[in-house]
Amino acid sequence: MNHPPAHAIILAAGRGTRLRPLTENLPKPLVPAGGKPLIAHGLALLKAHGITDVIVNVHHLREKIVSELGDGARLGMRLRYSVEEELLDTGGGIRQAAELLDLGSSRADEGPPLLVLNADVVTDVSLTRLLAHHQQSNAGISLVLRKDPHAAAYGLFGTDGQGRIQRFLGHGASATGLEEYMFASVQVLKPSILEKMPTNGPFSTMRGLYPQLFAAGVPFHGFIHAGRWYTSDTPEDLASLEAGLQRDGPMQYDPS
Repeated sequence: MNHPPAHAIILAAGRGTRLRPLTENLPKPLVPAGGKPLIAHGLALLKAHGITDVIVNVHHLREKIVSELGDGARLGMRLRYSVEEELLDTGGGIRQAAELLDLGSSRADEGPPLLVLNADVVTDVSLTRLLAHHQQSNAGISLVLRKDPHAAAYGLFGTDGQGRIQRFLGHGASATGLEEYMFASVQVLKPSILEKMPTNGPFSTMRGLYPQLFAAGVPFHGFIHAGRWYTSDTPEDLASLEAGLQRDGPMQYDPS
């Protein structure tokens, strides 16, 4: 593996309301897919790319997640938990989880970036190439993007020929001449982005902070993923995930 060092956070605090009643007694990250919990796929992806020290944010039925994963030793990893007494949304979740990381008092951008995954996404994206791309592009925030026939329903991001995001969820440059994609729920942040976050309470990255940073000129870059990717927001999503794993086999991770 030849990627820069990185801190890793898995967002696993959501209630999974669109999967009810399945998630009334089972936290969404532990919903089985391909014979193992959803979050296990993300952990396996991280480990395949040599990232074994991970912060997991938890809220709904959190004791079941902690009981299932423990300290990570069984997986050959080190897991720590950022417990949210109230849901902090994506941004607040990242901000609080980052408090468990050794970022230094200045959170200087010379330090390792933050790699953030959603626990409910299963993908074979190359984290090694993503981190190298993030470093080389000098982006403030790198978003993994992908083509999808339903991309407009998720929200469109337009990139130029250099991979810089020039149009962010309908704002910014004209879509003319840009390639449009959807966000694939994997991202990398420079440590200094944490200093731009609200200091308390819940807030969204995509609906709140990131559009403000984009408008202020913070460089966003897209890392295009053309491989396998599944989400699990709804029962239909889960069925598609299971069908994909049965059709194409378990995820294979290329650590190069």
